[in-house]
Amino acid sequence: MPLWLDLLRTPMAAPETRALRRMRLSWQALCLSLALVAAFFAQIHAVLGRAAPCLALGLLVAAGLYTWLYLYRKNAADNAFLERTGEGR
Repeated sequence: MPLWLDLLRTPMAAPETRALRRMRLSWQALCLSLALVAAFFAQIHAVLGRAAPCLALGLLVAAGLYTWLYLYRKNAADNAFLERTGEGR
């Protein structure tokens, strides 16, 4: 069977709820903020001084923890959706 046909038969993820959409957008904003701090660290360090590394570390920790939380909730929503549709394990 061709790959594209096999992918069409694969169950899709659960519809995105408002809460999951909000979480996804927040996660993207965290990642973008972290990327901007990394890209412009010299300028931020010149303005904030010794607080700049704390800002970068805080964003890094927040992004990591929020990634774990988002993936946990997204996976739970997908599994619940697949169970309801009868396609779960």
